[in-house]
Amino acid sequence: MFGTCSRAKALLLHVSTFAIATVTANAAHAQAAQTLDPITVVATKTEERASATLAAVSTVRGEQISQIMPKRFSDALMGIPGVYFQERGDEPGTSVNIRGLQDFGRVAVVVDGARQNYQRTGHFANGAFYLDPELVGGVDVVRGPTANIYGSGAIGGVVSVRTKDFEDVVRPGERWGVEGHTQVGTNHARGLVSGFGGVRVSPNIDVFAGGSFTSQSNYDAGDGTEVVNSWNKVGSAIGKVTLRPADGHEVKLGGTFQNFEYDFGQPARGTQSGVSVYGTDLTNTTATARWKFARPDTPLIDWDANVYWNRTESEQTKIRHTSAASSLSRPLCGPGVAGNPISGCVGDVRGYTLDTVGFDANNTSRFEALGWRNALTLGADAFNDKVETFDPHGNSNVTTPGGERTVGGGFAQMKSNYSTWLEIIGALRYDTYELSGLGTTTSGDRLSPKITIGITPFRGFTPYATYAEGYRAPSLTETIISGAHARATPFEPGFPCPDGNVGLFCFLPNPNLKAEVGKNKEVGVNLRYDDVFAPGDSFRGKFNVFRNDVDDFIEMVSFGSSNQFYQYQNIPEARIEGAEFETMYDAGSWFAGLAGHTQRGHNVATGVGLLRIQPDMLTTTAGVRLYERKMTVSVRWSAVGSNTDIPADYVPNDSYNLVNLYVGYQPNPDVLMGFNVDNLLDETYRPYAIPRAVVGGDPLTQNDTLWASLAPGITFKGSLKIRFGGT
Repeated sequence: MFGTCSRAKALLLHVSTFAIATVTANAAHAQAAQTLDPITVVATKTEERASATLAAVSTVRGEQISQIMPKRFSDALMGIPGVYFQERGDEPGTSVNIRGLQDFGRVAVVVDGARQNYQRTGHFANGAFYLDPELVGGVDVVRGPTANIYGSGAIGGVVSVRTKDFEDVVRPGERWGVEGHTQVGTNHARGLVSGFGGVRVSPNIDVFAGGSFTSQSNYDAGDGTEVVNSWNKVGSAIGKVTLRPADGHEVKLGGTFQNFEYDFGQPARGTQSGVSVYGTDLTNTTATARWKFARPDTPLIDWDANVYWNRTESEQTKIRHTSAASSLSRPLCGPGVAGNPISGCVGDVRGYTLDTVGFDANNTSRFEALGWRNALTLGADAFNDKVETFDPHGNSNVTTPGGERTVGGGFAQMKSNYSTWLEIIGALRYDTYELSGLGTTTSGDRLSPKITIGITPFRGFTPYATYAEGYRAPSLTETIISGAHARATPFEPGFPCPDGNVGLFCFLPNPNLKAEVGKNKEVGVNLRYDDVFAPGDSFRGKFNVFRNDVDDFIEMVSFGSSNQFYQYQNIPEARIEGAEFETMYDAGSWFAGLAGHTQRGHNVATGVGLLRIQPDMLTTTAGVRLYERKMTVSVRWSAVGSNTDIPADYVPNDSYNLVNLYVGYQPNPDVLMGFNVDNLLDETYRPYAIPRAVVGGDPLTQNDTLWASLAPGITFKGSLKIRFGGT
């Protein structure tokens, strides 16, 4: 139906994540509303139900993740409106796009409060994070800069991940609990095994630990084409200690370690060229320390402070060159060793390391005055990034320069409710940054406001309007990138560059680069109804339209004779607008939902479409619960259009239909057996636009990106999860 649809035909989005109902053996009709009403704190730093939040908020919880059986982290978020991904089969990182904004921190990704800021420039997205989905306990997503109090840079939105913890394996009243999980899959084989356990050492000390190992072979796309180097091995470990030293106080010390092994790059196919291949060993390490204090008798103090360190370190060894060794490489690499000045020599080791150290602290004071219930939140946050790049013979030191950046800010927010019908949220945030590297230093600061007004004229119906601004400091790469993009051989045409070298083209730094400012206008409505057609049923819906005007939008611009120079520059204004919705009706024995989005985005001055604007989507979810609700059967169908309104030097994404099927059986609360079919129609599709070059008047795609961006074909997965616990 939608296999060849245009953007206009494929109106609106992905299924909502809360559209996937939980599989619970003893679920009753009265529990349906609870399934659709998870608690979130991401939008306002105060606890509230996601369905009632006056913002575009979506959540994913552990029960939903169990049904999805994610192969990579992005699978867990596929049901969220306005959220999209740019990924390669030969690269297990996740690059998230919210409302057409991605790369260089436009979407803030935090894991247990720790920022994930890793970025490396190449034939892929400019920004990725690495997270084993088996570690994930829940995810909250806020779309748009309405979450500006959450931290600097998030003009697109925030993805906040909570890793698994003590409460995920130890139930109330138990002293200890252990959970084991195994999963197998087809499409050239996939296997997973994990174990997590927790013990309450004393009433005031909890200990939690666990880990997982996953092995994935090369997968086939829907047409049977093998996506070379899509294999990977992932090992992860997690540990947490929770202390309650006094009444109301909680201190949590945590850490994760993840290791990803894979081969990055696509070798040549027949007469078609590829790129060099690198054996990659990537580690992601995070350490956090969090202190919370809250007591019913101290309404003026609700304290939450977190300090963290994150390191993403990639070590790559070149194991295959695009062509055989020749005399052209010998001056660089030595006799008989293949290589070139772009990618280095076979046997070379190159490295990329990002260390991020930061903190986030806030306090909420609750009080009543003149009939208003108020929550005043004051907070501050900051992080420091240090980037180191090592590449003895290649060009990575130029394309991903090393340097240091410090970003911080503070905010004040007042959330006030009058009676049951009026809510007003006002906030003001101050941001500042400073960065330096390769002789370039720059800084900046700004105040960003937010105001939201919501009215509930009658129960269950809450329209709201929001104006919010967000501030994104330019990244190191955008500001200080400098030097010649090397030529593969001395015989290729090139240009003299300011650094004294001759290159295919020249990167120029831009110390005058301004920070981006997102100015988002949004109108929405929340619908929350229980006992609609029968006792215990529930309906939830969130609808919104938005327009985000981004001042000083940053893009790579080419100029000069034959596009000699490339530089990140400010576009005066980019405009992104769209509509989103997510709905779910749950009757207990069956459930159904419809959700979707549409987006448009342009350079206001030129009218040219922005590259990262998401294609239109429409997703339907339906399911039944059988055998006293011990079995759940559900299907999700996403119809995706093709976004053709993009710059001319890119190839649009494919339109496609993605159908996933899930069958789960839970004979008791401690055992869950699951069966999943991904891409039931075995469609062949590339979900995002890819670059192309023009050679002799003919447009040519970058083959490595073309081949590596194909999504997996039909895949069957089986899962068994068993839990034990006791007192």
